[in-house]
Amino acid sequence: MARPLTARQQNVYDFIVKTMSEFGYPPTRAEIARALGFRSPNAAEEHLRALDRKGVIRMIPGTSRGIRLPANGNETEPAESQPQSPGLPIIGSVAAGSPILATEHIDRYCPLPADYFSPSADYLLRVRGLSMKDAGIFDGDLLAVHRTQQIRDGQIVVARIDDDVTVKRFQREGNRVTLSAENADFAPIVVDLEHQHLEIEGLGVGVIRGGNGSGLH
Repeated sequence: MARPLTARQQNVYDFIVKTMSEFGYPPTRAEIARALGFRSPNAAEEHLRALDRKGVIRMIPGTSRGIRLPANGNETEPAESQPQSPGLPIIGSVAAGSPILATEHIDRYCPLPADYFSPSADYLLRVRGLSMKDAGIFDGDLLAVHRTQQIRDGQIVVARIDDDVTVKRFQREGNRVTLSAENADFAPIVVDLEHQHLEIEGLGVGVIRGGNGSGLH
């Protein structure tokens, strides 16, 4: 280490090491800020950049958990010693109008590789309610989702209608899309594409049974 760390930098470094030791992956800026009482993730970012300049961590651009600990304080690190991917993000509730994979929507990570599912999953969506029970998707289950807008009739999709996100079976006829529940107690959702905005967030590619907490229906 070329230069000594300030007390705050040492706290950030220690928290990174602790998180990676316990969970196998580095913390996000928001997690560092919460744990150490910073006012915003930007403060954590400043400390991370200082640690990067001093060579005690390496920052990987473009990822929320892009922090690496160089082996023995060196800038280079064998690939096999780098932390593995934290796995698939588990998405809980989604705020209106915000991207489904926004950092604040991620409850935690599931240590499954993306190619455990086919096609590969990009995230796991926590389901609430029983509107899809006859398709074997129950309250509290995790729906594995492949991000795509290439959908065929009859497939189970994650759809955004205006600001609402829902899991339903897809059917399209011209400018009319029907999103059907797999439960006779729930009426289908009919979307007129000329007057409503519909966005397909992804395709359901598998289900992990069980779990608790709020999510989507």
